[in-house]
Amino acid sequence: MSLKAKLLLAQAPLALALGLLGIFSGAVTTRLGREAQLVLANNYRSVIAAERMKEALQRINGAALFRLAGRESAAADTAAERARFEHELSAQEGNVTEKGEGDVTRKLRVLWTDYGAVLAEFDGAAEPRQRNAVYFSRLGPAFKLLNEAEDQVLAINQDAMVRKADQSARRAVDFEHLVVVAVLLALALGVLASVWLTTRLLRPLGVVTAAVRRFGESDLKARAVVRGKDEIAAVAAEFNRMADGLERYRKSSLGELLQAQQGAQAAIESLPDPVLLLDANGAVTGANLAATRLLGVDADRPGPEIFANADPVVRAAVERLRAHVLGGKGPYIPKGFEEAVRISTAPEGERILLPRAAPIYSEGGSVTGAAIVLQDSTRLFRFDELKNDLVATVAHEFRTPLTSLRMALHLCTDGVVGPLTEKQADLLFAARDDCERLQVIVDELLNLSRLESGQIDLHRRRVEPETLVGNALDVHRAAAEQAGLTLAAEIPPGLPDVFVDPDRLQLVFTNLIGNALRFAPAGTRVVVRARPERPAESPRAHKIAEATAVRFEVQDQGPGIPKAHQQELFEKFFRVPGSPAGGSGLGLFIAKGLVQAHGGAIGVESAPGEGARFWFTVPAAPPPST
Repeated sequence: MSLKAKLLLAQAPLALALGLLGIFSGAVTTRLGREAQLVLANNYRSVIAAERMKEALQRINGAALFRLAGRESAAADTAAERARFEHELSAQEGNVTEKGEGDVTRKLRVLWTDYGAVLAEFDGAAEPRQRNAVYFSRLGPAFKLLNEAEDQVLAINQDAMVRKADQSARRAVDFEHLVVVAVLLALALGVLASVWLTTRLLRPLGVVTAAVRRFGESDLKARAVVRGKDEIAAVAAEFNRMADGLERYRKSSLGELLQAQQGAQAAIESLPDPVLLLDANGAVTGANLAATRLLGVDADRPGPEIFANADPVVRAAVERLRAHVLGGKGPYIPKGFEEAVRISTAPEGERILLPRAAPIYSEGGSVTGAAIVLQDSTRLFRFDELKNDLVATVAHEFRTPLTSLRMALHLCTDGVVGPLTEKQADLLFAARDDCERLQVIVDELLNLSRLESGQIDLHRRRVEPETLVGNALDVHRAAAEQAGLTLAAEIPPGLPDVFVDPDRLQLVFTNLIGNALRFAPAGTRVVVRARPERPAESPRAHKIAEATAVRFEVQDQGPGIPKAHQQELFEKFFRVPGSPAGGSGLGLFIAKGLVQAHGGAIGVESAPGEGARFWFTVPAAPPPST
C-alpha cells in the first residue's frame, strides 16, 4: 500500500465519526420535526372547530335577534349554519386528544341538542310576545352556556398547544446539548484515532531521519531499516544505497581528495590573516578563525546576519571586493595603504588590513566564487610611517644647508665675490642647476610627507579662475619661449569663483604645465582651459551660475601616454617607460593629493600620438553673502 493510501486510511476514523454524527443529527432533527407536526395535528383541528362553531352559533343567534326585533326580512336562514355547527361538532368529537376535552365535548353535544330544541320552539312561536318569552327565558341562556362550552374546548386546546410548544423547545435544547456532546466526543475519538494511525504510519520516517542524522555525524555505518513497499521504504532504500556508495567512496583512493580538502581547510584556518570564501551570489560560505576573531564575522548565521557584529568598514570593503571579482574584473590587488581597512581590536589596538581578492573558477572557466584575504599589514604600515618620518626629517635637514649652498653658488655665478674664468663659470653654473633640481626634490619630498601624514594646511579663499590661470602661465612663460612653445589660455566669461588655497593650487599647475613643456615638441601650443563643471542630473545645465565646480585642463601636442600606463600615472615614483631622464616621479602624485585635499578630482585623457590632456576640478565658491 502506498503512503498516500495509508495517510488517507488514517483519516478514515475522522470521516467515520463525522458520518455517524451526521446520521445522529439527522435523526434528532427528524424527531423534533415530527413532534412539532403532532402539536399541529392534535390540537390545531380542535381550535379551528371551536372557532367555526362559535362563528356559526353567533350567526344563528343573530338571526334569532332579528326575528325578535320583528325584522323577518333581515333574518337569514340558519339551516346552513346549523349544518356547519353540526359538522364542526362532529369533527371535534372525533379529535378529542387532551385530558378533560372529552367531557367538555359531550357537554357541548348535550347543550347543542337542547339549544336546537329551544331554537325550534322559538322559530315555531307565532306571536312576538311568545318569542320574547322563549328567547329571554330559555334560548338566550342556552346560547350563553353553549358559547361557554365552546370557549372551554378552545382554551383546553390552546393551553395544550402552548404547553407542547414549551416541551418541544425544552426538548430541542436538550437535543442541542446532546448533539454538541456527540460532536465533541466524535471529534475527539476521530482525531485520536487519526493521530494514532498517522503516528504509526509515519514511524518509519523517524527511523529514516535518525539514520540520516547519524550519517551526517560521520557514522558511516548508519542505515535505515524500514520494511514495506511504500514511499518511505523506497526513500530508506535509496538512502541505504547512497550510504553504501559514500562509504565505498571514503574507503577508495578518492578519499585522498577529501583529506587534501581538509588539509587545505586546516591551512586556511591556521592563517593569521582573515579569509572569507564567497559563492557566485556573493554569500559568505566560509570564514577562518582569524576572520571570526578580528572581523566579528559569524559564518554560522544566515544571510546578512553574518556581518551583524562586524565593523561597517569591513562590510563595505567586502562588498567592494565582491563586486570587483564577481563582476568579472579579475583579481583585486591593493595599490597602497590608502586602500587599507582600519579596525580596532582589543587588546592589540588598531589593525591595518590590506584587502585582496581572487576569483574561484569552475572547470568551464566561469567565476563560481571569490576568496577574500584581509592581509594584516599593521607592521608594514608602521614601518612606512617611520620611513615617511625619516624622509621628512632628512628633507627638512637638507633644506637649510641646501639654501646656503644655493645662495653661495648664486653669489659666485653673479660675480659678487670676484671674476670667474670660463671653466670656473661652467662648473659653478652646472652646480647651481644641480642645486636647483635638488631643491625641487627636497620640496617634493616635504610635500609628500605632509600629504601622507595629512598635515597639509589649506588657506582657502575666493579666487577668480582667470587669476589662477594667469599666474600659472606667467611662471612658465619664459621656459615656454626658451623651448619654442606657445602658452595660451581659453577661459569663457562668467565663470564662478573657486574656493581654494592659491599657493597650493599653483603647485598643481606647475607640475602639469611643467610636464607639458617637457614633452611637447617645439613649435606647438600648450593650452590651459577652464570651464564650469555641473551635476549631470541638472535640468538647466546651460546656466553657468549653477556650476558646482570648475574644471581646469592642460593640453599639449606631445607623444601622448599609452592607456596601459594612465592608471599608474598618479602613483608615487612612477615614470612612463621611455620618458626623458630627470624628475623624481612625485609631481603628479603630489598634484593628486593637493586636488583631493580640496575635494576635487584629477585625471588624464590621452592617446598615443595625439597629445595629452590633464584635468582637475575644484569646488566653486559659495555665492557671496549680501
